[in-house]
Amino acid sequence: MIPHASHQPPAPARVFLSGAPGTGALAEHVLTTGHGQWWTDRAEEPRVVAVTCGGHALLAGDPSAVTPDELAPLARHYVDTPGRFVPVLGAAFEQLVPWERMLYLHRAEAVTPRVPRGVTVRRLSPEDAPALAALDPSMAWIHESWEGPSALAASGLGWVAVRKGKVLAVACSRYLGHRYEDVACATAPDERRQHLALACVAGLTADIAARGRLASWSCSRDNRPSRLLAWTAGFRLEHEYVHHVAGPVSHASKLTEAA
Repeated sequence: MIPHASHQPPAPARVFLSGAPGTGALAEHVLTTGHGQWWTDRAEEPRVVAVTCGGHALLAGDPSAVTPDELAPLARHYVDTPGRFVPVLGAAFEQLVPWERMLYLHRAEAVTPRVPRGVTVRRLSPEDAPALAALDPSMAWIHESWEGPSALAASGLGWVAVRKGKVLAVACSRYLGHRYEDVACATAPDERRQHLALACVAGLTADIAARGRLASWSCSRDNRPSRLLAWTAGFRLEHEYVHHVAGPVSHASKLTEAA
């Protein structure tokens, strides 16, 4: 597929700009922040369009207009797409795993968090970039949709729990839309069960409401801790859906491309 600059969406991209919650806000995030990539099957009058950001992808159009090898840019992404694309995606990658997801919207008051003494919970600032860069490796995914810790810190669209200069937990707007902001959060493995993530999410959702938007939350159906945190933070289930995890490019697809 052909790449396009993040600030120059191809004409078919309007199919994604519907003001949807969850990863549905991904396309708006790319257009607004410049972080991410647009793709089409051809430069003129494209029939297939995709957008990728932070390990997720949206895909739409006519699946008969694209070959499996052309979908290589979507390898190792979580792909949201109509069911008609599943056969060509299945041919493109060694594995294509359906993954049940749950989408929540912020509808209720959060449980009041009780933060341990010595921990400060506050809004992100540009000066937090080094601390975000030093996050536990298991938390590094939190800034992928911003293409790094510096851009996330500079955005101010997040809250952190800090002790002695170290970030213990962070919540941020993973995808920024004009109606919704999709929330993500992460906590250092040895700092969990202390209400740190809950406190960060509470601060962030208040900011999102003040901006005139609604916070959304999406997670795997099997991720019970995330579901419990969402409920405690005031999110309520909106709907369930399935996206697909694309593995590496299939050997057969590589042979077809080489031929």
